[in-house]
Amino acid sequence: MESKTQQQLVSFDDECPTKIEALAEDCVSKILSYTSPADACRFSMLSSSLRSAADSDLLWRSFLPSDHTHILSRALSPLTLNSSSFKHLFHALSHPLLLDAGNISFKLDKSSAQKSYILSARELSITWSNDPLYWCWRPAPESRFKEVVELRTVSWLEIQGKIETKILTQNTSYGAYLIMKISHREYGLDSVVCDVSVQLGNKVQSGRVYLCKKLDEKKDEGIGIPRRREDGWMEVEVGEFLSGEGEEVVKISLMEVGYRLKGGLIVEGLEVRPKHHS
Repeated sequence: MESKTQQQLVSFDDECPTKIEALAEDCVSKILSYTSPADACRFSMLSSSLRSAADSDLLWRSFLPSDHTHILSRALSPLTLNSSSFKHLFHALSHPLLLDAGNISFKLDKSSAQKSYILSARELSITWSNDPLYWCWRPAPESRFKEVVELRTVSWLEIQGKIETKILTQNTSYGAYLIMKISHREYGLDSVVCDVSVQLGNKVQSGRVYLCKKLDEKKDEGIGIPRRREDGWMEVEVGEFLSGEGEEVVKISLMEVGYRLKGGLIVEGLEVRPKHHS
């Protein structure tokens, strides 16, 4: 089904093709910069004579984040850019890019150009994670990062992460998700309910989630449960927030202090990505 924007562009092109084609290419590119990457790609298919404007450097540079040069400087495997490949660069950044020695993953949403990040387990504060009696750091072939951390046994489970709003897309609704798996050595997690929270300034959103919930068990309304991701991992939503325009720190927390021994939780990281509300 065509989007509303696409229908409007088709209608506009059908009714007055000579008028829009009479505009200078940079003028058309400037108009398209107020839409989205998805709309620009649709527009490029409406007319071969307008494709150049829809593929222009002027347009695709406007879709790149203002700090894209800094992001590229942090890349584990640097991307190269020639003078006429901003569209290529945008599409390259719409795939996961490892930053900061491989401890953070960055990606642009290919439809909206909004930013998302995944903080690896090494970027998180996990209580007692450096004590091999409680947690085990190890590589995992299925992980995007060089290592994950597996819970051996604790009675106090606490995971915290932080991210600055200045590196996110402004005025955007974001969700925070713990990326995890449950190993075959799991115990004590099936009945654990964790308290979760997201704090931005004076605003705190809190809730409760299960980390391990068997399919045949009754679901408690209002308590979140893990769901499978496309990459094969599981995720559970910790909360959401609005990024705004200021420079603040988002504090994300998951805690279970029921003093019951538990183990078998594998943590890959914490994702902060735009929420697309229907």
